[in-house]
Amino acid sequence: MTTQALSLTIAKAKDEISLLARMANRHGLIAGATGTGKTVTLRVMAEAFSKIGVPVFMADVKGDLSGLAAPGVENAVIAGRIKTLRLSDFSFAGYPTAFWDVFGEQGLPVRTTISEMGPLLLSRILDLNETQSGVLNLVFKIADDNGLLLLDLKDLRAMVQFAGDQAEQFRTEYGNISAASIGAIQRNLLVIEEQGANRFFGEPALNLQDLIQTDTSGKGIINILTADKLMQSPRLYATVLLWMLSELFEQLPEVGDPPKPKLVFFFDEAHLLFADVSQTLEEKIEQVVRLIRSKGVGVYFVTQNPLDLPETVLGQLGNRVQHALRAFTPRDQKAVKSAAETFRPNPKLKVAEAITELAVGEALVSVLDEKGSPTMVEQALIYPPRSRLNPLTAEERTQIIRNSVLYGHYEKTVDRESAYEKLKARTEEIKAEPAEGKSKPSEVLSQTGEILGAMAKSAAHAIGSQLGRQIIRGVLGSMFGGTKKR
Repeated sequence: MTTQALSLTIAKAKDEISLLARMANRHGLIAGATGTGKTVTLRVMAEAFSKIGVPVFMADVKGDLSGLAAPGVENAVIAGRIKTLRLSDFSFAGYPTAFWDVFGEQGLPVRTTISEMGPLLLSRILDLNETQSGVLNLVFKIADDNGLLLLDLKDLRAMVQFAGDQAEQFRTEYGNISAASIGAIQRNLLVIEEQGANRFFGEPALNLQDLIQTDTSGKGIINILTADKLMQSPRLYATVLLWMLSELFEQLPEVGDPPKPKLVFFFDEAHLLFADVSQTLEEKIEQVVRLIRSKGVGVYFVTQNPLDLPETVLGQLGNRVQHALRAFTPRDQKAVKSAAETFRPNPKLKVAEAITELAVGEALVSVLDEKGSPTMVEQALIYPPRSRLNPLTAEERTQIIRNSVLYGHYEKTVDRESAYEKLKARTEEIKAEPAEGKSKPSEVLSQTGEILGAMAKSAAHAIGSQLGRQIIRGVLGSMFGGTKKR
C-alpha cells in the first residue's frame, strides 16, 4: 500500500469503513452516552494510527487505557465481534506506549513554566473574574519588562506580592493594581497548590517533540497521560490539555495536508474544555482547533453529547463516530436531533431513530472521502481492539516507564534563579541597608525603582536569546496579539 493510500479500517457496515490517513488531520468526534463504546472506539483508532506510524496522545481519565501496551486476550464479547465481522486475519497485539503524569507518580513528569502557561490560561485555572484577570496580566507585564522569569508557583506568588506591595509605584505606567485582586489571586494560588499544581509548574519543562516519536519498528508511540487523579480538578485537567494543544500549534511548522498526521490528539471529556469559559477564550480555542490542522495535528474530541461542543468547533470535525444517545429529556431529544442533522443523509437510514437504538459497540460513522467531503452516514459495528482491555499491573507499568528512552530526564526538578530568588535577595538587601547606614527607609521605593530599571535593560538584551524568549512567551500569545515565538 502506498503512503498516499494509507487508511485505517475502524468499522464495518455492509462494507469496511476506513479513515483516510491524509484526511485524519481534519479532526473528528467520538460521541455517545456512558457505556455505549466510546473508549473502545478510541482504542481502535489509536491502535490503527500507531500501526501506520502516527504518534498518539490521549488522557486516561478512568485508568483503563494502559492495556494498550500489551496484547489482548480473547473473551466472549471480542470473539463474538470477530465472528460477526468475519475477521479472518485478526490477531492480538500490544503497542509502543509512553506514560506521563502531572504528579509524576504513574508516568514521566509533565511540567511547564508559569511563563509558558501565560496569564490567559492561568486566569482560568485560578477562576479569576475579568478584573482579577486584568491584574494578573499586569503582573506578567511587570515581570516581562523587568526580566523576572516566572517558572514555578513560588515565582508567581513572589511576583504577585511584589506588584501588590509596589502598586503605587506601578500605577502610573501599568494602571491600578487593587489590593482586593491581589488578595484573590494569592488565595487561589494556594488552592491550586493544595491540588498539586505546584508539581506541574517548574523545570525541566516538557519538550512536546518527545510526544512525536516512533519506535524502532516504525510504529507511532501512544502517549498516555494518567489523568484519574488530575480529573479531581477538572478545570486544571482541561487547561493542561489546552496548553499542550496550543503549544503544539506554536511550536510545529506548517505542513499543509501531509500524507498522514504528525500527531493525533484525543481530547477526552471534551465538555470540560468549554465549561464556564469566557467568550474570548472560546474564540481562541476555536482558532487553535481550526489552524492546528495545517501543522499536521488531528484533534479528536471525545464526549457524551455533541451539544457539549460549540457549533464553531463541531463544524470542523469531519470524521465522526456517533454511539448511542438517550432521549429521556428535552435536552437529550435536542441532542439526538442535532447529532442526526450533522451527518450527510443516507436515504436508507433514519438517523434520528438509529441513534437511540444503537447497541453497545455499534455507531453511526461518517468519514471524509478523498475530496474532503463527508461520506453518507452508515450504521456500523466498530472493530474489536487488539490490545488488552484490562489495565497493566503496577509492575508492568513501572517496567515500561523505566525502559523509556526519556527515563531519567524529567524526574529531577531544576530550580534555577528566577523571580522568587531575585526578589527575595533584593528584599533582604533593602532590609539590611538601613542598619549599615547605606539608606533610609524612605529611600526604599527609590532604590526599588533603580533596580527595576536595571532589570529592564537586562531584559531588553535577553529578548533575542532563548532566556528572553522564555520570559516573553505566553500560551496563545503569538496568535492573539502577544509576542511571536522565534
